[in-house]
Amino acid sequence: MKSITEFQFPTLQKILTAKTTLTAEGKSPEEVATAIGESFKYEGDKLKYALAASDLVAGKTSVRRVLVASANEGETPAANYQQVDGTYYQIESFNAKPYVAPAKTDVRGGGKKGGRRDGPKGSPWGMSPEELAHKNKPKTVAK
Repeated sequence: MKSITEFQFPTLQKILTAKTTLTAEGKSPEEVATAIGESFKYEGDKLKYALAASDLVAGKTSVRRVLVASANEGETPAANYQQVDGTYYQIESFNAKPYVAPAKTDVRGGGKKGGRRDGPKGSPWGMSPEELAHKNKPKTVAK
């Protein structure tokens, strides 16, 4: 496959909007193509590709861009390409999955040596009587 050009979705939406308004005014397809070519500064094959790509994305919302490519002789395009007038178009869309931020980990760097690095911060005046009693409690060994 040889890549020819690509079109972003906002540009294709503007082309589609202009195309529908010109058609509603009663313009012929040649007049519509000429007006869109003048408006977007496309001519020749690029105008033809833009009009075909805008028709392919009509009614779709999660499109990112449309790639336009041609196949070399004897080459078969991938299944995700659509053929229009001998040219292949691939519609790239956004993932349907919503973005999930990675879980934050509490990483504390630096600090004083021997200081408390995890858990709740203790009192600046020392241990409470309850904490002292718990600390000095004799440990029982299970047999």
